[in-house]
Amino acid sequence: MASAHSEAPEPPRISTLGVDGMRVSFGSTLSEAANRAALSFRAAIEAEGLMGVEETATSLTSAYLRLDLDHADHDSLRAKIETLLGSRDWYAAPLPQGRKLWRVPAVFGTDLAPQLEEAAKLAGLSPDAAITALCAAPLRVQTIGFAPGQPYLGELPREWDIPRQTGLTAHVPEGAVAVAIRQMVLFSVSTPTGWRHVGQTALRLFNPDKPDPFILRPGDEVQFQPVTREEFENIRTRDADGGAVSERLG
Repeated sequence: MASAHSEAPEPPRISTLGVDGMRVSFGSTLSEAANRAALSFRAAIEAEGLMGVEETATSLTSAYLRLDLDHADHDSLRAKIETLLGSRDWYAAPLPQGRKLWRVPAVFGTDLAPQLEEAAKLAGLSPDAAITALCAAPLRVQTIGFAPGQPYLGELPREWDIPRQTGLTAHVPEGAVAVAIRQMVLFSVSTPTGWRHVGQTALRLFNPDKPDPFILRPGDEVQFQPVTREEFENIRTRDADGGAVSERLG
């Protein structure tokens, strides 16, 4: 999805996806309001317990509903969705309850995250100022995607509207923190990427052996806490959770 960060909310649009899917889109480009609306609307759909809705999910700006066609059809569900959409201003709706704030230690720069200086220069900052800026405030988990449990975090201040690379980094490791287009990605697996690798955590985001394999949920917030290389190595050795701690937001 493009990320032009439109500030003016677009009217929600309902569309059919395949035989058994429906999408409610709150924007064609990413904005805080469109992401808030998608998260809040999905929570409301689940709270309503609509007959025939088997599964829900969110992307950056949309909510997805999968239907059980034995108990619902597109026309009747569309009518219920339209009624719910008209019940409130979703772009200003409160975020869902049960969210968490995660504080995650990360080492920035060094040989573990070698593109900090390059990314900082693109943002017009020194490396030290870049670290301060990236850790200044919590970032919302806007969506989970690309790999299991992998969050897209945002939005960063406008100076961080830097492009992806034109080429690929051959691989970044699990726990890498990368930046582009006013977002940060915290990688749940080792993978090639076009995003610039600026930080490294010891956090394991996806554990298929646990009953609840994902740590983060859309709507959670993450604030990185800068640590030294030595502190990072100690955390990686002693703490299977990568030193992350959480608290409820409401």
